[in-house]
This record gives sequence, structure tokens and C-alpha cells, in this order.
Amino acid sequence: MRAIKAIRVSNSVGGYRRKLIFISVGLIIGFCSLAFTNYIANELKIKEKKEIQLWSQAMLIASRSAEEHVGEKDLNFLIGEIVENNNTIPSIVTDGHLNVLQFRNVDPDVIEDPVKLRKEVEKMASDPQRKPIELVVSDRRSGVQKNLYIFYSQSSLLTMLRYFPYVQLSVICIFIMFAFITFRTSKQSEQNRVWIGMAKETAHQLGTPTSSLLGWIEYLKSQQVEPFVIEEMNKDITRLLKVVDRFSKIGSTNLFVPRNLYEIVNNAVSYFRTRVPKNVELRFNTSVSVPLQALVNEALFEWVVENLLKNALDALQGKGVIDVSIYDDAQWIYLDVKDTGKGIAKSNFKRIFNPGYTTKTRGWGLGLSLSRRIITEYHKGRIFVAESEIGKGTTVRVMLKKL
Repeated sequence: MRAIKAIRVSNSVGGYRRKLIFISVGLIIGFCSLAFTNYIANELKIKEKKEIQLWSQAMLIASRSAEEHVGEKDLNFLIGEIVENNNTIPSIVTDGHLNVLQFRNVDPDVIEDPVKLRKEVEKMASDPQRKPIELVVSDRRSGVQKNLYIFYSQSSLLTMLRYFPYVQLSVICIFIMFAFITFRTSKQSEQNRVWIGMAKETAHQLGTPTSSLLGWIEYLKSQQVEPFVIEEMNKDITRLLKVVDRFSKIGSTNLFVPRNLYEIVNNAVSYFRTRVPKNVELRFNTSVSVPLQALVNEALFEWVVENLLKNALDALQGKGVIDVSIYDDAQWIYLDVKDTGKGIAKSNFKRIFNPGYTTKTRGWGLGLSLSRRIITEYHKGRIFVAESEIGKGTTVRVMLKKL
């Protein structure tokens, strides 16, 4: 009960933290969007104000009577104001030979480099909605007419307005992805806490009757009971004590020491060899000549080997061969458990390690899930289906770092 209460308290604290993170990220996204929108609104406000001032100046000049002479100074002032007002639209004014006469909001390096200039002009002219504007002007002194061309592209403000929805959508997608990953991680973390809580509770519940059975064996020894009966009961209780020890190690700080994996696997195979059906042949590769050392927790690793052997036996359905082999290379030690059973579909290669997945009518489908947790999280190794074919069998491989 204490383990379950601890899980509930931990879940509530974790849920509060996740909600706080989501709220904080959502506020940050909302604040950034609001700030950028206000920036664009202010820029448009300033631009509109300047355009109204130019419009009023132009109206003032146009409203003068025909008798009044509109001075060149006034016209130059108005033209200068129009040119200065363009502080967002990139524009280049050229003659018929693409000699630059004026430019605005364009990098000077582009203007000075003929190759870059031609590329920039071609880029501006390629937009069908922004064809260059042609002006025919007369020189006041010589009276000669000449053609001017104004090339331009969209303003930086328009570019921001055009791409802002995509940026905002990307940020929202990132937020959703972050939320999904966080939710998935929290769910896995919650599953881990449930696993640990159940394992601790199971070890606690098994501890009391196991201790009681030890007392009963001592009592039977004082009675006239056949010795082989007490010996078999001792084996079963020893086995039960080992199960209790395994469950107690889940979620604890476990001791990992260098061990010869060949010996551990050999002990597990020897235990199963006397318990397999008559029509099942259990083979073990005994050609290893040197110790295959790895840093392991013996009780947990032996549990993995037994789970793999049990699943291989279930796949055989009472008849077939189980071939266990252990070998190494420069970095890894490999353990292969191969059976000649019914096989696994390729789509289920990863699913068989999920909690609750089983093809048996009985059982909870926790053996391979526990094995993956022990190998990947505790021993930092790998466990996977190396190969399988329907009707021919399956090979499950475990990889541990070699010392």
C-alpha cells in the first residue's frame, strides 16, 4: 500500500509540473505572437502617416491656381519626400543600359558587383505581378528624351506578413510535438513507477509466506518425512526466494559486477533441461573457450535468460528444438535463443516487447517487456528479434557490452 501511495503522490507532482510547463510554453508563444503583431501594426501605422503627409503635400501643390507658378523647389521637395518615404521596398532605377541611377533598400555590394546586380534585376523582373515601370523623361537642358526603368520587389514588411502565419504554424506544430513527446514520456514514466510499485509490492507480499514455508521445512525435518520430499521442497522454496529477490531489485540501486555470461546462461539452461517436455530438445553451444566477461546483475540477467527460454518453449507447443548460443566480437557479447516454433510476423518484431502483448490464452505478456527493461535500462544493452519466419521459428538476440 505504501508503494501505491508513493506512486499516486509522484503522479500528482509530475502532473502539476507538466501542466506548468505547458502553460508556460503556451504563454511564451502567445506573448511572442502578440509582440510581433504589435510591431507590424506600428510599422503600418508609421507608413500610413507618412503617406497621408505626402498626399496632403501633393494636394497643396495641385490646388494652386493655374496662374501661380509651381516652383522647381516645391517639386523637388515632393519628389524627395516620396523617395525618402520608401524605406521598406527594394528598388533600383536604371537607364536603358542597366546603368544604376538610383537605388533604395538594396545592399550596396549588389550594386557594385555587375554579376550580382544583373541577378538582382532579373529576380525583380521575374515576378509577373511586379513588372518594371518604364518612364519617359526629358532632359530640361537638352530636351532629349530618355527611358528610365524602375525595378522593385516586395517590401520587407510584406514579406514578414506573408511568412508570419507559416512561422506561427510551425511554432504551434513544434509546441504540439513537444506536448506529445512530454505526454508520451510522462506516460512511460508513470508506467515505470507502476512497474516498480508492483514489483516492490509483489516482493513484500511473497516474503511473508516464504519465510513461513522455511519454518515448516524445519519442522518437517524433525518429523519422519522422506528426505527426498524435503529436498524437493527446498528446491522450490529456493526458487521462490530467488523470485522474491528479483522483484525486490526492480527499481533499486542494483549491484553490477563483472561476471562470465557463459556460466550464467549455462546454469539457466541446466535448470530448464530437466523440465522441458520429452519432445523438446534444448541445445547449448559449449564451444566457448575463454570467459565472456560483462558487467551484469546476475539475478536480473538470469531472469532474462529464463524468460527467453520460457517464450521459446511456448512457441514450440510441446515439440521442437531450442538452440542457445553465446559468442562475442571486439565490443559485444551476443546471446541467441533460437527455436523452431511458429514464428513471428515482421510487423510484431517490436510489439512483442510491449507490456501486455501476448499470443497465449494465459499470462499477462510481461516476460519480454521485463526482459527489455532489464537489458536496455539496467544493463544498457540491446534485445531484439534477430530473425523470424512464420512456421519455421524465431531467434531473439541479446547484446551486452564486453569488458
